[in-house]
Amino acid sequence: MADATFSNVKLFGKWSFSDVQVKDISLVDYIAVNPQSSARYLPHSAARYNLKRFKKAQCPIVERLVNSLMMKGRNNGKKLMAVRTIKQTFELIHLMTGENPIQVFVNAVQNSGPREDATRIGSSGVVRRQAVDVSPLRRVNLGIYFMTVGARAAAFRKIKSLSECLADEIVAAANKDNASYAIKKSSEIERVAASNR
Repeated sequence: MADATFSNVKLFGKWSFSDVQVKDISLVDYIAVNPQSSARYLPHSAARYNLKRFKKAQCPIVERLVNSLMMKGRNNGKKLMAVRTIKQTFELIHLMTGENPIQVFVNAVQNSGPREDATRIGSSGVVRRQAVDVSPLRRVNLGIYFMTVGARAAAFRKIKSLSECLADEIVAAANKDNASYAIKKSSEIERVAASNR
């Protein structure tokens, strides 16, 4: 009975969580799309995921995208506006791909987080870069961040709305298309790390 109840929970009353899969095994614990625990009608739970370290990994992934949109001073705290933008974005993604937009977004997050990064290692003034592996949580964080930054830059002072730019960005990232800002930044970070191994 409980399973039937959870499978009826659809994002915005349209998009089901039940068929969404995370193909990257390292990110399964960090992309919260589980129909039992993460299914929501709206990406607005008002839960405090920042109180404890790593707790934000349990925050539904679509809500994390909404929270990431609320940046750049003039948008701070306007969560209802961000939710409306995501709703329009997901409608556009469905029109563009014909697939479940939650699945397209999950694929985009998996593709756009860098796997390797370079960090500064140095003592007494001699600083050099050292390649390090990126933790799964940081990969998810950076993937979402790059997508929202790219969409915001593409929409600023342009005719296209933010939801259109975000939809383009997510679809491009899901397809590993280099037109995506997130994929471009991710491959640039990995290239720098490879040269500092």
